[in-house]
Amino acid sequence: MELVIGSVFDNAAATVPHRPAAALDGQVLTYGELGRQANQMSHVLAGLGVSRGDRVVTWSDNNLASVSLFVALARAGAVFAPANARLSPEEAAEMVGLARPRLLVVDPGHAEAGQAVADEVGVPLVRLGGTGPGLDLVTEAQSASDAAPAPSGVGERDLHVVFFTSGSTGKSKGVVLSHRCNWLRTRTPALLEPRGATVCMFPMFHMGAWTIALQAWQARGLVVFTDRADADVLIDAVHTHRAAYMNCIPAVWRRVLEAGRHADLASLRFATSGTSATPPELLADLKAAFPNAHRRVFYGSTEAGSVTMLDDADMESRPGSCGQAHTGAEVRLDRGELQTRSPFMFDGYFDNPEATAEAFTEDGWFRTGDLAEMDGGGFYSIVGRVKDVIRTGGETVSPAEVEGHLADFPGAAEVAVVGIPDDRWGEVVCAVFVLAPGVALPTPDAVQAHLSDRLARFKHPRRIEAMDAIPRTPATGQVRRRDVVAAVLSTDG
Repeated sequence: MELVIGSVFDNAAATVPHRPAAALDGQVLTYGELGRQANQMSHVLAGLGVSRGDRVVTWSDNNLASVSLFVALARAGAVFAPANARLSPEEAAEMVGLARPRLLVVDPGHAEAGQAVADEVGVPLVRLGGTGPGLDLVTEAQSASDAAPAPSGVGERDLHVVFFTSGSTGKSKGVVLSHRCNWLRTRTPALLEPRGATVCMFPMFHMGAWTIALQAWQARGLVVFTDRADADVLIDAVHTHRAAYMNCIPAVWRRVLEAGRHADLASLRFATSGTSATPPELLADLKAAFPNAHRRVFYGSTEAGSVTMLDDADMESRPGSCGQAHTGAEVRLDRGELQTRSPFMFDGYFDNPEATAEAFTEDGWFRTGDLAEMDGGGFYSIVGRVKDVIRTGGETVSPAEVEGHLADFPGAAEVAVVGIPDDRWGEVVCAVFVLAPGVALPTPDAVQAHLSDRLARFKHPRRIEAMDAIPRTPATGQVRRRDVVAAVLSTDG
């Protein structure tokens, strides 16, 4: 048996066609409806020349049409590649071009900008409903046949998805996951954790959204997507669907707790998070608010999947830990760096053999880039990073990229960008200026306005500081970021 993602939906459509599969904004798709819509989209996509191995990039906010597209591409053996919906057109063009796609697919809100991106990359534009430039895939599919398309011959080692991520230079890399990899990543949790509906806070351009959704779909369950990670929106979704499972980053869990609607979340049986450093105080508050929910903290990456897990029973005795090696994963420390290998490992960076080789040791272990410590019980704690990147709210930000766009900020003689630890976001982006004589420290609003058309909002500094001089290495002039962070933290008293 080939472990291909299309089989998950084929089996569910045949056995539980009337069971709900996906919901968003009050709309619900059953497995049967999802299967028929995916068939119809498959015929339209084939007419547009999409075939096995082709990449189809989406630039879109959350919508149910993207779910049907996801299934249609999986069956056809084509590759689903979602680009970050928050990117500027300039950033999106770089990311889209990286995948060398057959098509660019956008939602109506991205249609106008999407046409410019598609023209720059040199691909046709397709739209998921609404009005604007591009062929309307939803309308075209409604008049297409709902018969199953001819088998594509897709195999489990074929590319299934490409998720884009940024490295320390800010340049995008496409993380390739095969059908086998995604099937294995999502099958075990589906079998071991019977549950009701799943509420997903992640946007559909994020790996977390599709991993969480596939876990639900492997169990023939319902995943409830939301249009934003707003506390009341998430709570309403849990309450309406009597959801049993929700995974949120720490900042979003804090919003949910502060909303004070604990009774509406009584159906939760699993309350999980997914960062390297979830504040122990937040975990304690989750237990107090939802005493019947099992807590877990997962640490991992798009490349490696889940690497470690901190289970409910160990949270009080191991504060600040990211847990032990996850089921199926091997973990080791090499000169302080946490490294891992498992059957869930990604299949390389798309069209980038040099970056792929650099990501692994000579004996085949994946370099996480995180510095860690291990206690006598095999529990790991992340203590730093080998390379300088900022992780804020589940997103990766390159300090060098932000610095490049702040270099021409009026009155700035020098600028350094660092990540400052934060209970809500993991880290916040902080810009540290050396100012010309007589220039006042700019406000965060002024800095964000300067970056508004250049960088996605999650890359904008939330904190602004001033220094007399940026500490740098004598030989190369590189920013000594740890010294900058220490200087900023020293002002917090």
